[in-house]
Amino acid sequence: MAGVNKVLLIGNLGKDPELRYTPGGQPVASFPIATTERWADKSGQRQERTEWHNIVVWGKLAELCNQYLKKGRSAYVEGRITTRSWDDRDGNKKYKTEIVATQIQFLSGGTPDNDSSMPQEPSPASDTMHYDQGPATAGSAGIGEDDLPF
Repeated sequence: MAGVNKVLLIGNLGKDPELRYTPGGQPVASFPIATTERWADKSGQRQERTEWHNIVVWGKLAELCNQYLKKGRSAYVEGRITTRSWDDRDGNKKYKTEIVATQIQFLSGGTPDNDSSMPQEPSPASDTMHYDQGPATAGSAGIGEDDLPF
């Protein structure tokens, strides 16, 4: 039986996207997104927990994220969860869990000083704010772990 690896997030960027290029010229952007869960505990006190998610975006979608997303902006992210590993300079095994985004929708919100840089609300037939990255991600399209610029 095949498994399912699908992640859906709506959150706020913790910093501006960082755009880099692999040695082969493939654009890749990374940025953190925060999601916050709120609830009332048994005594009625409001509780809050924020989770940070590392987002990685490839190709044209990476360039669009770099152009339109800024710290504080809201975004819908769809993708898959992956964990990569490497050995640090001391030979210790390190791990990083990331969301490889295949689809991102730029949402309104965030800091007012960035409002002019965001695409405006799309018309029903428009695809202005909704970008879909195809299946080309690390591992497919000849991109290996050694090509990751971070």
